[in-house]
Amino acid sequence: MLAILGVLTISALLFLVMAKKASPVVAMILVPIVTGLAGGLGLEMFEYITQGIIAIAPTGVMFIFAILFFGILTDTGTFRPIINAILKIAGNDPAKVAVGSAIIAMTVHLDGSGASTFLVAVPAFLPVYDQLNMKRSTLACIVALAAGTMNILPWGGPTIRAASALNITVTELFNPMLIPVLAGLITVLIIAFLLGKKERNNEIRELVNMPIQETSSELERPKLFWVNISLIIIAVGTLVSGIAPPHIIFMIAFTIAISLNYPKLKDQAQRVNAHSKAVVLMVGILFAAGFFIGIMKGSGMIEAMAEAAVLHIPDWVGNHLPVIIGITSMPASLLFDPDSFYFGIVPILSSTATHFGGDAIEVGRAAIIEQMTTGFPVSPLTGATFLLIGLTGVDLGSHQRKTIPYAFLVSIIILIFSLLFGAITF
Repeated sequence: MLAILGVLTISALLFLVMAKKASPVVAMILVPIVTGLAGGLGLEMFEYITQGIIAIAPTGVMFIFAILFFGILTDTGTFRPIINAILKIAGNDPAKVAVGSAIIAMTVHLDGSGASTFLVAVPAFLPVYDQLNMKRSTLACIVALAAGTMNILPWGGPTIRAASALNITVTELFNPMLIPVLAGLITVLIIAFLLGKKERNNEIRELVNMPIQETSSELERPKLFWVNISLIIIAVGTLVSGIAPPHIIFMIAFTIAISLNYPKLKDQAQRVNAHSKAVVLMVGILFAAGFFIGIMKGSGMIEAMAEAAVLHIPDWVGNHLPVIIGITSMPASLLFDPDSFYFGIVPILSSTATHFGGDAIEVGRAAIIEQMTTGFPVSPLTGATFLLIGLTGVDLGSHQRKTIPYAFLVSIIILIFSLLFGAITF
């Protein structure tokens, strides 16, 4: 019953959001309430909701102050010289800019955090995309593909979960996947180039050879350029080092940035108000996601779906289970959170593979190709997805329709190379 209820809940959410019948906030709050009541849940839902919101609260706080931090630095004109340098190197070529945004996202994601990747790559490149009249959905797609593929690295959450679930080391799990992952990253760069080339073809012709306009305003602080750049480097460096939680880092960074650039209280209030709309809209989505995930996990719907999925696997697929997992685990990111999948489904799938004469470790490798790796930046079950679409200003349905086919393609390329190099056997 819970499994069916969970499938109905996820299906209703995806339909309402992707068909644009309801906003993500409305859908994520109303849908689980309706299905929860239909499934016999009562006052206990309040506890589930509270736990879900508490779990996502640090991400919400981080988003608030990260947006304010980067917003303040944008107001000061900190990114103007950087934008001009990128445009000079790219020669106003959207294809080169697209590839550049992919490389930056890959580099930043070395820390394994999707949130920090989006918080660094998107604010830096969004003005460039706007300057060249490139679609923001293209930026969201490219950054998602880059971060998702990099999430397969040994210190990425999915790989650590898979290794823990199978009781093996991450090197045993990942090392044979090195070449396939590199092939996936190259595929992402090719996709970025092609998307950029398409933007080039659709570009407004008058913009191609235009010099970069050096407009300025009273808000800009060119004399504090190196101070502001140092703030960014210190904030991002601290973020990557893991010395402190992201929400604390950005709270402190924002406080320093606004105090140095706008010491007058009146100016500070104006700058905060200028960015408050984006903050409120996105934080609303993040906490609605906590509301949704809280009911789904607390009620046991996600766990029930995981168990039902395993029970209904027919025996004839056993001999090719890793390949089937490699094909289906990206769409599974839309249905299962990583903990439920890796700790609930993967151990049983690996045992099933062993029963049919397969290698349990190959199930883990197949899973990390897609489940919450290439699939995490499009999943409604992760706060990072909403962070990405909030930063780019793209709605969830449009982002999923554009990105999912490319994410699936990257996953298939990684799977093919895994088969070719023996990381997974057919």
